[in-house]
Amino acid sequence: MYHSHQYPLPCLYCHPHSYIRMVQNLIERCLLFHMSQDQCIKALAEHAGIKPLVTLTVWKELQKENKEFFRDYFQVTTPTRRPFFNIVKGDQVQQEGKIGNNNV
Repeated sequence: MYHSHQYPLPCLYCHPHSYIRMVQNLIERCLLFHMSQDQCIKALAEHAGIKPLVTLTVWKELQKENKEFFRDYFQVTTPTRRPFFNIVKGDQVQQEGKIGNNNV
């Protein structure tokens, strides 16, 4: 099967281990930004050209290997379970609005 390489990134077909490792690293970056699974899948598809099924498969494997981490991660990132974060974020937005109004 012939395929072209658009990016200087590992190829799923030529170097599957390196490709999966790259996807794992990109998912870990998404986690640092507190992205949901859907947000991560969409971001990697749009910005890295990674097929959603590949991201989903790697995400699920990471979940299997790191059950406790993901349990805690989902507790922190689920909007209904992070009222303190929402309050702080709301205060930040309010403060940014005040700063913006003072400069006008």
